[in-house]
Amino acid sequence: MLKPLKDVFPRMKLVWGDSHYGGELIGWLKMHVGWTVQTIRGLTMPKRGIWVPPGVEVDWDKLLPKGFRPLPRRWVVERSIAWITRWRRLARDHEGLEDRSEAFIKLSACRRMLTHLAPCSPIVMGS
Repeated sequence: MLKPLKDVFPRMKLVWGDSHYGGELIGWLKMHVGWTVQTIRGLTMPKRGIWVPPGVEVDWDKLLPKGFRPLPRRWVVERSIAWITRWRRLARDHEGLEDRSEAFIKLSACRRMLTHLAPCSPIVMGS
């Protein structure tokens, strides 16, 4: 499935993947397609607790910071999916054929690029 993409994207060298895309896929992509896969690891949290020697003060805020912490590079994928699903038709998978879904995703991406390249200017009345 990925071999034909080598000719479609000849300049591509790096692919980001979730931590599940590891193992043999990384070597296979490097050998057959020439792409390097960089996996994005999740933020590590102790599952049960940590051992602290007696008499040692622990800076819990530094060890386990509070609040939202996005995974590195994960925001790129999430942002792209959010742009696509701004089209109401793409918010749910209603299409019966995957060609239609692909076409609407391409339309959504084209609209995003066009509005980014040529944003609409406000209409000035009476000038």
